[in-house]
Amino acid sequence: MWRKALTLLPHRPFSSTPEIPTLYSFLQPSVFALKRDLPPSQKSHSDLPTPPPKTLAPDHITTLEATLHKSLITHNTDEAWKSFKTLTGSSAFPSKSLTNSLITHLSSLGDIHNLKRAFATVVYVVEKNPGFLDFETVGTLLDAMKCANTAAPAFALIKSVFKNRFFLPFSVWGNVLIEISRKNGNFVAFLRVFEENCRIALDEKLESMKPDLAACNAALEGCCRELESVSDAEKVVETMAVLGVRPDESSFGFLAYLYALKGLEEKITELEGLMGGFGFSNKRVFQSNLINGYVKSGKLESVSATILRILREGDGDFLNLGEETYCEVVKGYLMSASVKELATLIIEAQKLESSTVVVDRSVGYGIVNACVHIGLSDKAHGILDEMNAQGGSLGLGVYVPILKAYCKEHRTAEATQLVMDVSNSGLQLDTGTYDALIESSMSSQDFQSAFSLYRDMREARISDLKGSYLTIMTGLMENHRPELMAAFLDEVVEDPRIEVGTHDWNSIIHAFCKAGRLEDARRTFRRMIFLQHKPNEQTYLSLISGYVSVEKYFCVLMLWHEVKRNVSVDGEKGIKFDHNMVDAFLYALVKGGFFDAVMQVVEKSQEMKVFVDKWRYKQAFMETHKKLKVSKLRKRNFRKMEALVAFKNWAGLNA
Repeated sequence: MWRKALTLLPHRPFSSTPEIPTLYSFLQPSVFALKRDLPPSQKSHSDLPTPPPKTLAPDHITTLEATLHKSLITHNTDEAWKSFKTLTGSSAFPSKSLTNSLITHLSSLGDIHNLKRAFATVVYVVEKNPGFLDFETVGTLLDAMKCANTAAPAFALIKSVFKNRFFLPFSVWGNVLIEISRKNGNFVAFLRVFEENCRIALDEKLESMKPDLAACNAALEGCCRELESVSDAEKVVETMAVLGVRPDESSFGFLAYLYALKGLEEKITELEGLMGGFGFSNKRVFQSNLINGYVKSGKLESVSATILRILREGDGDFLNLGEETYCEVVKGYLMSASVKELATLIIEAQKLESSTVVVDRSVGYGIVNACVHIGLSDKAHGILDEMNAQGGSLGLGVYVPILKAYCKEHRTAEATQLVMDVSNSGLQLDTGTYDALIESSMSSQDFQSAFSLYRDMREARISDLKGSYLTIMTGLMENHRPELMAAFLDEVVEDPRIEVGTHDWNSIIHAFCKAGRLEDARRTFRRMIFLQHKPNEQTYLSLISGYVSVEKYFCVLMLWHEVKRNVSVDGEKGIKFDHNMVDAFLYALVKGGFFDAVMQVVEKSQEMKVFVDKWRYKQAFMETHKKLKVSKLRKRNFRKMEALVAFKNWAGLNA
């Protein structure tokens, strides 16, 4: 084929008689449908020749051109069209620039009526005075036709161009007509225009009219996939050879599809040899098309044989097929209810695949993932069951797509069970799969599945546990489950792969305090200290807030005794005694009436140069201890009396 042109393209002279005598009625552009002239016996009186038009005076032509120009500037389309019709109806032409401006203007308006006017104008100019027409202007009209999805006039325009020997470069119209034909399923029309164009390019030796590789491939693809015609496809190949257009992988792929569809094994062998001759080492496109062709023809045994042959020839390297190809394979097999054959294919492929093949590049992954992709997750599981029934070993690639599908469908319990099966078979999932499954479980509030998955993840000795750990902790906190947070933290806290920090304990304590479960918060606090995680200011702020909410001010006093021993002096070691800490302790201790401790906090704040707003604590005192008398305290507890007096003096209450 491409080594040399097998036959010269047949030359067909340009027709001197137009296929449609009157291509378009210039003065009445009312429809795109083109009608052949009726025989003379059937013509009506209105079809009789009309008297020749009157010749316009030069000054009248100048006036009409000026009106046309002004109308285009002011977007007065109807007036511009009227001026143009008057000029051309009298065998006069406006200037070249005005003619092209009018066509461009009409094409830009986006309505069918003016698109008809633009079409009629171009056809008229091509027939009467093609030198007035710019290539760019024709391109603008064709683009407008593409947007309006008007296939028939677009093809009629190009045929008119050919008929009148107006040599329009292929780049101006080729891609537009390809898109229009694909959108309208009108490939045959494009193929005929393509062939005519190639004949002209060769006859006239016009480089500008030679189609590029993309256009040739479009013609070849249509012959192979739409027409399914070997003769038409090979004719395009011969044309490419004569034009000197070098094929690419897609060119070979289209032919592979057609030859597989037709069962032409010798031609397939010839194609593979030619690919090597052209230096194409990557056969992915060729192989995908070959398999698709076999699927389309229903030759499933050829599909399996081709896949296994490719693996053998590649020494077990991965089969580089796309998801679309695998989907076609799965559809082909399942149409004949061949789950068993699919399972057999995966088992045989696994025997040939290298142990270093990446999971998502394996045949098993490709087939099962295709089942999932087309919405047949249960069929995917059916393949897995069939492989088990046949005694085949299940590679990780078979499991992963099903797990991803369960994850997406939030079937987390089933996913967790499948993960257990994977682990029991000696296989190990990657971190990303575990993370995705755990995230899905947490979003579905299936906390037990998340815990089971994380436990399995730890037992699998996966090093990166941080992502899923944070997912679980964050999810539990957002769902207000501090008791599960505490249990989970207890389970993983001694695992060296997990960095449990003070902020983790703080999250649990804060959640317990917010829920009013202060005993659990206190227990978590003690557990935190026991495991040698040092509390910080946030820990104490959460506890103080919780105790104040239930008026357990004595517990705040106990916290203060602990904090004052650990306050940071240099701001580096110990607890940061900032304004928030001072405010929380002062408010709680004033409300509780522990004025000795209050003054200790005041003294420490002065030492640390922390600003204190006395008004807030004066208010707290008045709300709680308004009736408290110093004289009564003097009789009962002299020390408390002194502390109260000191506080009142500091707060300005004695005044």
